[in-house]
Amino acid sequence: MREVEFKTGEIRAFECYREAWQMIKPQFGMILIISLVGMLIGGAFSIVMGSMLCGIYLVLFDVQEGRIATFERLFKGFQFFLPALFVWLLVILPIVVMFVIVYIPMIGMAIAGETMDEGELMTFVIGALLVELVFAIFLVCFHTLLLFAFPLIVDKRLSAVKAVKLSAKAVWQNLSGVASLFGVGFLVSLVGILLFCVGVYLTIPLILAANLVAYRKVFPGKLTAALRAPPPPISY
Repeated sequence: MREVEFKTGEIRAFECYREAWQMIKPQFGMILIISLVGMLIGGAFSIVMGSMLCGIYLVLFDVQEGRIATFERLFKGFQFFLPALFVWLLVILPIVVMFVIVYIPMIGMAIAGETMDEGELMTFVIGALLVELVFAIFLVCFHTLLLFAFPLIVDKRLSAVKAVKLSAKAVWQNLSGVASLFGVGFLVSLVGILLFCVGVYLTIPLILAANLVAYRKVFPGKLTAALRAPPPPISY
């Protein structure tokens, strides 16, 4: 297979979000429902979260190419079950490690708290918070490198390893643009949280769509013909 090429310097965060909103606005209700259902299924059964994300990206690819968003496409993500699972494990396992390293000792500290003096307690708490901060920074950096992994699996039909490597390389070469994309995404999420917390769910399709727009700027082209949704019957 020929090496997949990518562009650099094409990501402009506000432009990506503007294009993403214009893209999903006509079908926002359906895309929102599909995204929430996919996240709920993935949340209930973590082993399929990667497949659900691939399915959501399939829907967004369809919408970007002028097709109709359908529930059927969400479950097409199971075609990529194994590579998607591998990437999802890369996402989730560091979080589990952080929990084990940081929170289990804190639980033990809470149990043994009566036997510790105030100085020892403060030292332990400060140390745990510092470790948590270091892990949090590591997780943000690591997850950022995986930004394009799921779209690459869907769009280019790459293996998990190749998708992760290429995603990391493309993100590193577009680091300033990706950083600004994450910054705007954080602000969008914050606005959603301020809207009685319910609004954060409304931001999920927009954030994923903006990530997809950024992906297409870095990896131009169209979805593989074999994966495109058929046109609606009225077009025949």
